[in-house]
Amino acid sequence: MRLTDLTIFNYKNIGEAELHFSPKLNCFIGGNGEGKTNVLDAIHFLSFCRSYSSSVDALSVRHGSEFMSLQGLYEHEDGTKEDIHCGLKVGQKKIVRRGKKAYRRISEHIGLIPLVMVSPADQVLVAGGSEERRRFIDMVICQYDPAYTESLLRYNRALQQRNVMLKQEEEADPEVFLVFEQQMAREGEYIFRKRSEYITELIPIFQEFYNRISNGHEQVELRYVSQLQRGPLLEQLTTGRYKDRAVGYSLHGVHKDDLEMLQNGYPVRREGSQGQSKTFLIALKLAQFDFLGRTGSRTKPLLLLDDIFDKLDAMRVEQIVKLVSGERFGQIFITDTNRDHLDAILTSMQGDNKMFFVEKGEISA
Repeated sequence: MRLTDLTIFNYKNIGEAELHFSPKLNCFIGGNGEGKTNVLDAIHFLSFCRSYSSSVDALSVRHGSEFMSLQGLYEHEDGTKEDIHCGLKVGQKKIVRRGKKAYRRISEHIGLIPLVMVSPADQVLVAGGSEERRRFIDMVICQYDPAYTESLLRYNRALQQRNVMLKQEEEADPEVFLVFEQQMAREGEYIFRKRSEYITELIPIFQEFYNRISNGHEQVELRYVSQLQRGPLLEQLTTGRYKDRAVGYSLHGVHKDDLEMLQNGYPVRREGSQGQSKTFLIALKLAQFDFLGRTGSRTKPLLLLDDIFDKLDAMRVEQIVKLVSGERFGQIFITDTNRDHLDAILTSMQGDNKMFFVEKGEISA
């Protein structure tokens, strides 16, 4: 899969832009706050129908404007074309179209254009709560398994209904409780199985990438942690109902799952330096890319690298450049404030590439 053309109108600080891309490497250079990241964010929006940095759609509309629109023209490996349009007017529901047909449900679009983005914002995966790590897992699986997306939606609806009942002053009918608990258990077991399978496959790929970037200087691990590893979810929900009523929410379920990130046997958030934490995250995202390329649509995802070299020593930068310049990766979009980093990548790849300059939301080639 590759993005051939991108049209941006009133997206964040970008007023208007029409961009034609290289099938291999596209570099965006400019100072901080000029709009480089917003270009990558627009590409992300066309894949996931949301910004990478915010879940509030209205924040994607340029200040002083009432609407924004994005259009991407894509080409599959077999030459098939895709025309994707996302439009949003402040205060109204966003519209996503494939060709001339609007999606009935936006979730139907997820997975059509696989994409992996590496960004400084990913630090929240290490430093943030378990919700961020579950979202990371879910966004990967949803790209190749539409049934998983639907299962997540059903689980979360049942969870919300159960939590509403737990907060009621008068105790609700136990049979009604059981209906929602059975649905949570049914969907939760499926979600647990899919997450387990994904992490099991991801671990060796992740460790391979980390070892290559770090030259084997540290040992790293990923561990999937779930309450369902202790036994059936339905039993945990029914026996824990009294305690759940006391706190007013559900204490058991896949909404409590986590992904432990370890370096030399200790949590990365406690023991890792800034460079080591960044190496961990980059290796994790590159493993995600490799995994997606072998599942689902079996096409190379788009790879978006936003300011990834900051806080890394020269050796790790060199290893990353070697990795992404290889045949393992397809079309790449990369931003940096340092022209030297981009020139090093261009020299390594020695193939088709394009350089863009970004200043105050204006983009020139």
